[in-house]
Amino acid sequence: MFAHQRKKIQLLFGAADAVLILIAFEAAYFTRTQLAFEHLFFLTHRTHILMLCFCACAWVALGSLYRVYEYLDSVNLRRLLSRTVRQSFLGIVLVVLFQYLVRLDPPLSRSFLALFFLFSVFLLALFRWYSPVAINAFQRGFGNPYHVAIVGNPARTAALANTLHAGSPFRLKICAELTENECRTELPNLLANGIVDEVIFTVDSSRLASLEEIFLHCDEQGVRTRVAIDFFPHVNSEITLDRVGTAPLLTFSAAPLEDVRLVVKRFFDIVISLAGMIVLAPFVAVIALLIKFTSPGPVLYKQERCGLNGRKFIMYKFRSMVENADELKRRYQHMSRRDVAFKIPDDPRVTPIGRWIRKFSIDEIPQLYNVLRGEMSIVGPRPPLAEEVERYELWQRRRLRMRPGLTCIWAVCGRDHIDFNSWMRMDISYIENWSLKLDWAIILRTIPHVLAGKGAH
Repeated sequence: MFAHQRKKIQLLFGAADAVLILIAFEAAYFTRTQLAFEHLFFLTHRTHILMLCFCACAWVALGSLYRVYEYLDSVNLRRLLSRTVRQSFLGIVLVVLFQYLVRLDPPLSRSFLALFFLFSVFLLALFRWYSPVAINAFQRGFGNPYHVAIVGNPARTAALANTLHAGSPFRLKICAELTENECRTELPNLLANGIVDEVIFTVDSSRLASLEEIFLHCDEQGVRTRVAIDFFPHVNSEITLDRVGTAPLLTFSAAPLEDVRLVVKRFFDIVISLAGMIVLAPFVAVIALLIKFTSPGPVLYKQERCGLNGRKFIMYKFRSMVENADELKRRYQHMSRRDVAFKIPDDPRVTPIGRWIRKFSIDEIPQLYNVLRGEMSIVGPRPPLAEEVERYELWQRRRLRMRPGLTCIWAVCGRDHIDFNSWMRMDISYIENWSLKLDWAIILRTIPHVLAGKGAH
């Protein structure tokens, strides 16, 4: 589906959500007022309007945040239900918080909130199940067809035409399929006398320069043009077009490039790390004293690690090994379980108190300072040593394309029992499928994992 068509659908679904939530609210309110419960429930006119406006905004905002509207043109029942229930549940949570924020008097009854949740799930799920049918019916009945001309060899143009018809719920009309030679003579006449909304070029990259005159002709007439990007058919990166000054740049991005969500991720990193440092300060002081009085050496262990895109930084940990642990590393190198990352079972360099703080991942607490500084994140691939990165295979270096973190998928999926290649694949999978939801899922899984003492050993 074209981007401008996708935006139309997203706006349509957002507006539909707002309307359906208003209906769900009114249905729940009417039903609750008709029930003969001991406590009467009513809303003043002002409160009623305020809550309607808040609910409509909250549900649409949640739908946008969780990207609900990006998938409604092709229905998957499991995804539809899970996203709808989550959106409605979080919406009810926001409503409860909002009523306390504005000090509603009387507060919303629990039975009303339960009814509101059920009505909202039912109406949203019902609409979303039939949304593809509704879109197609609307387009057939009211939408004008979108006229597209395709330029390229016959096999490519036919394949692209089939893809366009299958990938868009909007009405498309392929008004012309032209070869490169035909487009030089026929396309200007078609633009002058026919209906053409846009022209798509599916030609070899080496032939684009020779078509500059045709591109300029389309540009002068204000006709949108597109180029099918198949120069590198095996590249799986997300492709975007940027512009710096007057220079257009075609961007292939193999790592998350969603700036707004990355900003939100960084915001949560700052909040969580700062709050953690404040709340854990007394506990940190006790751990520092235990380390200081049970083994000679500094309380903190500092080590250079590789961060985002290979940037070097100093990572902090509570010292869990003897003071000369780095010097002893060569002596035990042959005992390592892994060829790249150094890891040995029952490491003899670990101190008694160190074995305990490693078991519960307490030694990682000082890295909250690294998170606050922006060198690390709460969730992300663990930061490797420079010597380990030098031994990476080419595909493994991809894990450096995201800010390293305190915890990640592999840390809650077996950790020390996972082989090195599986560990790398998990990190890369995290990067390729990253979302704020995935971050919170990992955080919630990490908490019981750490409390149960399944940290590093």
